[in-house]
Amino acid sequence: MIQEYGGIPQEFTDYDKASVVVIPIPFDGTSTWGKGADKGPAALLDATANMELFDIEKWQELYTCGIFTDKPIAPHKTPEDMVYDAYKVTRKHLLAGKYCMTLGGEHSVSIGPIKAYQELTENLTILQLDAHGDLREEYEESMNNHACVMARAREKSPIVQVGIRSICIEESETIDKSRVFFAHDIWDNDAWMDKAISLLTEKVYITIDLDVFDPAEVPATGTPEPGGLKWYQVIRFLEKVHAARNVVGSDVVELCPNDHSKPSEFLAAKLTYKLIGMKFFK
Repeated sequence: MIQEYGGIPQEFTDYDKASVVVIPIPFDGTSTWGKGADKGPAALLDATANMELFDIEKWQELYTCGIFTDKPIAPHKTPEDMVYDAYKVTRKHLLAGKYCMTLGGEHSVSIGPIKAYQELTENLTILQLDAHGDLREEYEESMNNHACVMARAREKSPIVQVGIRSICIEESETIDKSRVFFAHDIWDNDAWMDKAISLLTEKVYITIDLDVFDPAEVPATGTPEPGGLKWYQVIRFLEKVHAARNVVGSDVVELCPNDHSKPSEFLAAKLTYKLIGMKFFK
């Protein structure tokens, strides 16, 4: 049985009427340290069923835009097979005029949806909120590894990276520092936000690795990095992006549940609901 987003009234889950399609992708095939991101989508969906659906900042219930929860994409042995299926599923929903929100899973799950958006959306920028650059051309014999997500994205679209605080030597040689907002430069101020938005094209796809947050706020992620961003700073930035540009899709990835991860799960759930509100209730 499919776990429905938010436990919302059935009248708002009908596919034909829904503006949003939630796509769970429980894949954790290439992560290299903390395992368990394949349990992330189910944990996030469970948390949505336990949050208040009235949003104080928008002063209304956000689910009324209609939210359909697709069945999880089946487990795969290789990231290549997963990427292809994720691409096909996303493309189908885009052709039906839906806003797609992918739930990960490790960050490699973003590659397929991004490919579908790039194929069907003109003038698109990929906006990444993340602790890691994810710009390796190949890692552990795969070009679809979680460490290669943004290398694949920038093959067809400009990218903007926010919150980065960990890269390898290979990435240091190819990263475009004029389009990166490193955590050590932005953690204590908002002055960078308008510049970041100025680099975005008309349409934007947002990919959020939860390790962009400080591990004090989200410890339950595969590779937590010290020095991350805080909740209200991320929310302020995302609000400004939605006000200035047309955000056409998003994903939230790298939730890695454990016996003590309820706060992380709830933050991730609330973040997805906030994204829906920013898109459909401006």
